[in-house]
Amino acid sequence: MGNADSKLNFRKAVIQLTTKTQPVEATDDAFWDQFWADTATSVQDVFALVPAAEIRAVREESPSNLATLCYKAVEKLVQGAESGCHSEKEKQIVLNCSRLLTRILPYIFEDPDWRGFFWSTVPGAGRGGGDEDDENARPLAESLLLAIADLLFCPEFTVQSHRKNNVDTAEDIHAIDSCEYIWEAGVGFAHSPQPNYTHDLNRTELLKLLLTCFSEVMYLPPSSDSGNTNPWVQFFCSTENRHALPLFTSLLNIVCAYDPVGYGIPYNHLLFSDYREPLVEQAAQVLIVTLDYDTSTSSSPTVDGTTTGTVMDDIDPPGPDNLFVNYLSRIHREEDFQFILKGVARLLSNPLLQTYLPNSTKKIQFHQELLVLFWKLCDFNKKFLFFVLKSSDVLDILVPILYFLNDARADQSRVGLMHIGVFILLLLSGERNFGVRLNKPYSVRVPMDIPVFTGTHADLLIIVFHKIITSGHQRLQPLFDCLLTIIVNVSPYLKSLSMVAANKLLHLLEAFSTTWFLFSTVQNHHLVFFLLEVFNNIIQYQFDGNSNLVYAIIRKRNVFHQLANLPTDLQSIQKALQRKKKAPEPISRTNSQEGISMEGSRPAAPAEPGTLKASLVATPGIDKLTEKSQVSEDGTMRSLEPESSQSPAEGSPPGIISDTESWSGELSQPKRERRRLSSASIAGQWNPTPEWVVSWKSKLPLQTIMRLLQVLVPQVEKICIDKGLTDESEILKFLQHGTLVGLLPVPHPILIRKYQANSGTAMWFRTYMWGVIYLRNVDPPIWYDTDVKLFEIQRV
Repeated sequence: MGNADSKLNFRKAVIQLTTKTQPVEATDDAFWDQFWADTATSVQDVFALVPAAEIRAVREESPSNLATLCYKAVEKLVQGAESGCHSEKEKQIVLNCSRLLTRILPYIFEDPDWRGFFWSTVPGAGRGGGDEDDENARPLAESLLLAIADLLFCPEFTVQSHRKNNVDTAEDIHAIDSCEYIWEAGVGFAHSPQPNYTHDLNRTELLKLLLTCFSEVMYLPPSSDSGNTNPWVQFFCSTENRHALPLFTSLLNIVCAYDPVGYGIPYNHLLFSDYREPLVEQAAQVLIVTLDYDTSTSSSPTVDGTTTGTVMDDIDPPGPDNLFVNYLSRIHREEDFQFILKGVARLLSNPLLQTYLPNSTKKIQFHQELLVLFWKLCDFNKKFLFFVLKSSDVLDILVPILYFLNDARADQSRVGLMHIGVFILLLLSGERNFGVRLNKPYSVRVPMDIPVFTGTHADLLIIVFHKIITSGHQRLQPLFDCLLTIIVNVSPYLKSLSMVAANKLLHLLEAFSTTWFLFSTVQNHHLVFFLLEVFNNIIQYQFDGNSNLVYAIIRKRNVFHQLANLPTDLQSIQKALQRKKKAPEPISRTNSQEGISMEGSRPAAPAEPGTLKASLVATPGIDKLTEKSQVSEDGTMRSLEPESSQSPAEGSPPGIISDTESWSGELSQPKRERRRLSSASIAGQWNPTPEWVVSWKSKLPLQTIMRLLQVLVPQVEKICIDKGLTDESEILKFLQHGTLVGLLPVPHPILIRKYQANSGTAMWFRTYMWGVIYLRNVDPPIWYDTDVKLFEIQRV
């Protein structure tokens, strides 16, 4: 039968279904078989031939027929999984049912009355088949998930058969050990099966259905109650699924082994279409959804202990019930870590290769999913985090992240990408090794729209952060705290900043310490505290080698004097705020000496008008995101108990606006008081008082810098007068050999603000991840125009 006939027959069946007002019996196979037995329709055909309006009409007007359709389609998948799909016809039926369910499920999820349907049992569908009592009948959702899992390890359908072409002895699908059929070499599996185009396509279809099953969470509003685990994921990742381990391993290995270069030959991707990429994308999406797990409420799944000879650590505690999280947290072999890190770094760097060798490789689009996966790996497996930081390989992750941050800074539709990039760097910056690694010279010349400089990876990071703060869009303001916290965390380890980076830091201080900026919101002064902390750390712990920064501080000494003499009387405060009305730009680019951008770079562009984006929930304030630790002499860290009365930056009053556009965070006022304070600030009526300014001005940590200026400025001035110098190189030479030993105040202890898991970020990750998945699945558009509640789809 031709494809056109087959589409026609399928469409006829759909029309019959939508026009029947009477329930059709489940036993009427002649009717139901029209949907899957005699058709060869692609998933795109199914989406075109089953319009949304008709699914909703059947749901409202003949619900029992929709229920029977779902039940029968699941039954066919279960039968396919039972029989092992040996014939072409069985394979076709499984694929047709899979496509049909992918089409229908979102419309079941969007209606609250239907939400329990898949979790109810169907009469006669006992766990063991036959006519036993219905007490042990499985809910439809469980039967569907187990059938998908079986079908993903079905010889000659989704995996290679291990038998030699003898049809009579086809493998019994229940007897096979799916651990021998892992899809790709890598973690815990050494054998790389021959790539098979058809198997990849079939896996992709089944993973699409699995992802659709998991997507029920999209139809529930975001809630801070992290107890609401996704029942689909919970069951699929439990011991009920006998394929949990091989499937987890298959998904991870398929993603990390993927090389879009076209197997090592540049430009090869132009010659053949890469059927592996859709599978890798779907695998990455299924993986991050199964790993959606809130560590702040549960006992953390990371385990540290002695290693054993197996792939996973056999250590108590057994960790979370979610086996995917459990397995991920127990990977521990160096070669496995190496494989994962190399794979993720290779894929994240792919868009960068594009910029200086256009078309040499296929450009992948799933970097956001990869960043979520990398986050989960570091968050759930501390050994992996330490492995990443043990060598300079971490820079292969850092550079792509900085590239994405710089590239997306002007694009409103990529705010989520900016956040996850910054979160990852915040997590890494809590470890001393990250700061140490940043001292490696930066020689890779990825064209980026930033000033040309010669220096280290630390310089690159500071220059990109400066660019985000001075030329990103308004909605990035909540990230400023995070960006500066990262610089504070690494600052005690930075051996030698370039002149370009030193000037950028001082430009930020200049911008953030203008009176109107300091007085215009309740938390802007925190940014000044962070920057002063950076300067203090470098002066106290890395003075030798940082003559560029010391020189920049001396040149801009008036900024520090102005801060020390900040006016606190009411009249000056009001005058400063009057000035604000005339200068709406928050941070000027003047005197930042922009310099020429790198060759071959394009300016960061805003989103094209009309671009779709998914809304995000607010992220917690920096005081909720991090926990202070003090570094002792021997380099170990001890956590500092948060002082109840203080807000993040030294004793400022705890008043933070809780509006997504601005800074989000909890206030330590009573509820009633808090509401009044934040609504007043949103209306722009918060008023700075002299007492308020004095309360934090008196805590500005200026002693070290003032002492440095007191000692060095007269000496530098003397050199200039004696030698009639205006040449900075002589002054720099003098500063390089200078010392302040014994002249500075006693060094302060190093404070690191380490990321701490909290339910706020867990919820943020859930909304971000599903927003990405919604927008990335456009062919077919699985969730498009359904009534999602987890986020809103907006046009830029």
